Amino acid sequence: MTSSGATVDPARVAVVWDESLLGYKLSESHPLHPVRLDLTMRLATALGVLEGVEPLVPTPAPDEEVERIHVASYLDAVRRAPLEGDDPRHQLGTTDNPIFEGMHEASALVCGGSIAAAREIAEGRADRAVNIAGGLHHAMADHAWGFCVYNDCAVAISWLLDHGYDRICYIDTDVHHGDGVQAAFYDDDRVLTISTHQHPRTLWPGTGFASELGGGRASGTAVNLALPPGTRDAGWLRAFHAVVPGLLRAFRPQILVTQCGVDTHHEDPLAELSLTVDGHRAIYRSLRALAAEHSDGKWLALGGGGYGLYRAVPRSWTHLLATVLDRDVDPSRPIPADWTAYASEKTRRPLPTSMTEEAPTDFEPWGGFTEVEVDPFLLETRRAVYPLHGLDPQDTRD
Repeated sequence: MTSSGATVDPARVAVVWDESLLGYKLSESHPLHPVRLDLTMRLATALGVLEGVEPLVPTPAPDEEVERIHVASYLDAVRRAPLEGDDPRHQLGTTDNPIFEGMHEASALVCGGSIAAAREIAEGRADRAVNIAGGLHHAMADHAWGFCVYNDCAVAISWLLDHGYDRICYIDTDVHHGDGVQAAFYDDDRVLTISTHQHPRTLWPGTGFASELGGGRASGTAVNLALPPGTRDAGWLRAFHAVVPGLLRAFRPQILVTQCGVDTHHEDPLAELSLTVDGHRAIYRSLRALAAEHSDGKWLALGGGGYGLYRAVPRSWTHLLATVLDRDVDPSRPIPADWTAYASEKTRRPLPTSMTEEAPTDFEPWGGFTEVEVDPFLLETRRAVYPLHGLDPQDTRD
């Protein structure tokens, strides 16, 4: 492993994990399969990323915590669903959100994990925390949505708002719009939500346009950077760095909460962006640097989407864990043989042999419109939101 040059002591990082989190299993054939979590933790362990780290074992969030975001009648519906069957009103029993035994308990456990991670930071025991089982960013107040039953991201943010934080920035790097979190805080100027995703005209859920800015006095605190299908590492990073750092300087967050979905990968079966494992690693290093510069190093990282269960997710999220812990894994590091043997029992797909796809991650920083394929999209976002923060969308210094 190589050092990142950062100074955070791994003892000041909380890693939420317990095998009980594998219980969030919508079905055996569902794309959001918990094998991705199992394989990630096994790969990180095999590479020594988690050496000496005592996992923070979560407990289910009690109803009053889940009800920070979700209405009580919806919790009742989730509890009843395994006994009573499909519930169209609450989007339970759909193809996306099939009913499964213990659905409430498993979903509350994911929320409990993200609250526990937030608590470690808020109470001063950690500067960073990560819950790769979290990131269920689509769930709405009264219904399941997009594979997500309860919205642990929003629950954790709400908890932080009641425990010493009044300027929180949520950054969502999933290929799908972070619609549930945006909806939860659309009128709350204490939370800046930034979602970078595939353009809603080309991908579910069809929201996340640059014109979605927040309501009332919170106008400008919902930020959407929508990118065209086929966007690669260099374009994604160019767009992200053209929009996000300037907003963070203006907003001055006390903590970053990030949803680190990896369904932006070029092999992902559910979307059409074209990032690599190397690109994901660059994203996490960027998030770490932004937290160091803008939020006194306070960073809560959550998982999210990602349906390349064997080739993409375990490598990308191992890089995430390593980045949070300042134990960066050399991209050329070979995949350990014992991990390959274990994964081979679960899939016939070819497995990766190293922690890289040998993809370059350098990019040309935005310095004004130059007809690069992502420039019209990033400029649309800058024009929509920058003036609301007192920033000039044409100023190439931001």
